This record gives sequence, C-alpha cells and structure tokens, in this order.
Amino acid sequence: MTGFQRDYDEFARGARAVIAYPDLRNADGRDTSARLDEAAGLAEAIGIEVVERLAFRVRAPKPATLFGSGQVEEIATAVRAQEADLVIVDGAITPVQQRNLEEGTKAKVIDRTGLILEIFGERAATAEGRLQVELAHLDYQAGRLVRSWTHLERQRGGFGFLGGPGETQIEADRRLIRDRMAKLRRELETVSRTRTLHRDRRKRAPWPVIALVGYTNAGKSTLFNRLTGADVMAENLLFATLDPTMRQIALPGLDKAILSDTVGFVSDLPTQLVAAFRATLEEVISADLIIHVRDIAHPDSDSQRADVERVLAEIGAEAPKIEAWNKLDSLDPEQRSLVEADAARRDDVVLISALGGEGVDRLTRLVSDRLTTANRLRHIELPLTEGAAAAWLHEHGEVVGQETIDGDRIAYDVRLSDAEYSRFQARSFAC
Repeated sequence: MTGFQRDYDEFARGARAVIAYPDLRNADGRDTSARLDEAAGLAEAIGIEVVERLAFRVRAPKPATLFGSGQVEEIATAVRAQEADLVIVDGAITPVQQRNLEEGTKAKVIDRTGLILEIFGERAATAEGRLQVELAHLDYQAGRLVRSWTHLERQRGGFGFLGGPGETQIEADRRLIRDRMAKLRRELETVSRTRTLHRDRRKRAPWPVIALVGYTNAGKSTLFNRLTGADVMAENLLFATLDPTMRQIALPGLDKAILSDTVGFVSDLPTQLVAAFRATLEEVISADLIIHVRDIAHPDSDSQRADVERVLAEIGAEAPKIEAWNKLDSLDPEQRSLVEADAARRDDVVLISALGGEGVDRLTRLVSDRLTTANRLRHIELPLTEGAAAAWLHEHGEVVGQETIDGDRIAYDVRLSDAEYSRFQARSFAC
C-alpha cells in the first residue's frame, strides 16, 4: 500500500464530503450542475457521502487557496454545518493550496486528480492494473510530500564513516518513491512486451479487432455484454470497468471478430493515469475499428466527446471510428427527434439503446460494412496442396473466380480488405 493510499484510506468509506467546484469559465461549454453531478458520482463510487455541493465563479485564481477568502469561508461554514470531514475540490490544486484550504476549512482536502486516483486504486483488479495505478499514485504523491506528511522536517543523522546531518526525511521519502517508480516501470515494460506478443499473435489470426471507447458511464460495458453475451460489470457507476476485457463476437459477413472493452475516460483525466495506462490503451491503438460510445442524453455529451477524442489523439489512435449514440431510451420525444435529425446527416453514427437493444443490429451491420468495404480484388496463386489456405480465403474473403494453372496450382480472384490481406500474408501458407 502506498503512502498516498495510507493518507486517504480513512476517508474512502463513509466519509461526509462537501464538493467545491471552481468555475473558471474556460469557455468549454460544460454545464455546471452536470459537472457537480459527475463529481458527486466520482465520490459515491468509493462510498463517500456527498452532503453539500457548491459552485463558485473564480475570475482570478488565488495562488494561495485558488478560491477567494469569502469563498473559503463559505466552504468552511458548509463543512461545519454538515459535519463534514472531507472537502473535494473539483479541479486541480497545488500542494500549497491544498494545505491552506485544509487550514481554512479544518477538514481534509483532496482534488479531482486525487479522487480519481483513489477510485482507480480501489477498482483495479488485475496485476497489471494494480501496477499502473500504483505508478500513477506515486507520481502524484511525489510532488505533495511537502504537504501531506507530518514528519518531514526531521533530519536523519549520519552513521558509519559519513557522519554529518544526513538527508532530510522528505529527501529519503522522495528517493524511495523514485526507486519504487523505477521498479514499477520495469515491471510494466515486461507486461507491455507480453501484451505486444499477444497482440502480434492476434494480428496473425484472421480476425479483426474492434475497440469500445467512451466517457465513463456512457454504456460501453452494457453494449459489450449485449454484443458478446459476457458478464462484465456494468452499473450506473463511474469507472465501473477499469481492466480491459476481450471477447469473440460474430458479425454479418464475418465469421469472427474480437471486441475489446476499455477503461472509460473522464474530463481532466490525470496525466499520471494516461501515462500509466498507456500499455492498456495500446489495445485501442492497434484496433482495426474504434466504436466511440456516447451518452447522447447527457447535457455535456459534446464536451465528453471532445475529452475522449483528445485522449485518443494523445495516444496515437488513428483507426477508423464509428459513434454509437447510446441511451436513446433516456430522451424525451422532442430531444429524440432532434438527435435523430443530427444523426441522419452523418454516415458514421448509429443511435442505440445498449440496455434495451434498440439499434444494436444496425450498429453491427455498420461495423461489418466498415470492416469489409475496403475489400479489393486480389489475385492469389496457391499450390493444390494448400487446402487450409484455400479454405481461409473462402471463409474470410469473397472468392469471385478461380482456375487451375499447370495442373498443380490454383489462381484465386478474391476480395479482401487491406487488414485481412496482411493477415493472410502473415500466415505460413501465404504465397
């Protein structure tokens, strides 16, 4: 367990929290009430009881406290009135601001990054996920030792032949954190190499890979379960799924495909997490097609889309994309009419209800079309003895003609996509 976790575990379950949202008016178009709802959802995801939500217009962020003095006093008043023991600042704060806010409110203070890291620390189920989360925790913690540890002014005395005052406790702690982070990175590199080997093996297989991405709680895991018949955790809960899951599915015109469910994104996703989870997100980078699942009923759906696209660009995901506008069943008739009109103007959008199943068949047909429309006519010659190769071509392509050559070879005219043709060439029977 990391020092960060020790620092915050006592507040994780059953804590009473006041949320303070600094509305900096960055013109991102976000709905304030929706932002507060999201922050409350993040807190509730680890058992924190939100007893008060406050939004403040912050015109000029104060270096010492972020909020103005009157706003800090209002937060402190809410803490006292609600008998809260935790303040969650729904934004990024510096260690100095965190310390000063704790002194001003007489309560523990964490920011949005700390809260998200705590959720990830609790939810990571696999060994890789735990390594990634611990690395992100340590990276975040390293810059906050000056605030959160109470013993850091002590000096360690020297010993042996060195003598002298020795290193300060904070220097020792930082050195230990650096050493631990280096060890974690080495372990993650090993995991990444193993994942790369698995990915290369899948590339040699004849099946395309489809990655589900989207904002957290957009319905990715619900759609994944409907398409695959799996039982991945799917609840109305932020970050219900952290570790990637892959399953085989059948699609119209395709014998088989691999569907991958990935971690959900969120606005202001900590950079530490993006870096730590890069190995997991490489599954998205290598996918043949990306399905971006959007909660079209959410008031900040467009902003959420921008957040997801920003992370995809950051990790270098360039595969073709389809947008699945989910939660159609949550729209009233007027909203639905407007959404349907928007979707009708695009050829890369499908309206669905992953929960009820509406539109899912249209989605699978569009996915199949996208994976096969790039099919080009290829001329392939094979020895008569290569029955497995011939069967592969018939199974995964559209054979439009064939003829025997010189009695011991067969020439095939077959339609194959670039990806499937590459897979065919990678197989041992390719000619």
